[in-house]
Formats: sequence, C-alpha cells, structure tokens
Amino acid sequence: MTLVIGDVFTHAHIGLTATISAVIALGVGIWRFQGKRRWLEALVVAVLVGGTVYLWRASANMPQLNNDGIPGFSANDWLAPVVTFVVLSVYADLVPPVNQRRFAQVRAAATIAAFAVNVITI
Repeated sequence: MTLVIGDVFTHAHIGLTATISAVIALGVGIWRFQGKRRWLEALVVAVLVGGTVYLWRASANMPQLNNDGIPGFSANDWLAPVVTFVVLSVYADLVPPVNQRRFAQVRAAATIAAFAVNVITI
C-alpha cells in the first residue's frame, strides 16, 4: 500500500499518525489522571487528540502544507499540535477537569506527542 501519493498522504497514513498520537495521549492520561474517572478522562483526551490530528492532517493534506519549509518540518507538522492544544483547552473550559494541574500536564504531553509523531511518521 502506498502511503504517499505525490506530495499528499493517504488517509491510511494520516489515520496511523492520528492513532499513534491518541495511544500516546491515552497512556499519559492514564498515568497522570487520578481517581475513579481516570480511564474515562484519558479516553476522552485520546479521542480528542486522535480526532484533531486526523481531521487537521486530512483537511490540510495539500502539497503547499506538506512540503518541508525547514528541512524535516512542514507547516502541517507545526500546526497539527497547535490544533490539538486548542481543542484540549476548549474542552477543559467546557468540562472543567477535576485537577487542573494534571490536565495541563496531560495536555502539554499530548501536544508534544502530536508534534513528535507528526514529524516522525509523516
């Protein structure tokens, strides 16, 4: 299966990138969140991370944004984690987390993971 067609990526490749980002976010969430709702909170964060990475990369999957402006880094590599951070921040404003500090740690780690995974896998 071809994962790159010209200067754009297949939806399978984008889906793999989003899934890896979500799994990392899930792991960090399970590790950092506490209490009875730990798994639920971690799962919600993972779904949001995977969703934002997939939707951003799929909707912005064009040569102008996929080509590396700086060797090894495209505009999409930089923007996918920004969208992830914004979506997680809006979620935290709408559904305030039990522990703001731990949520901020998970959000930061998920943002860093989204950046790293986008750079490494795409």
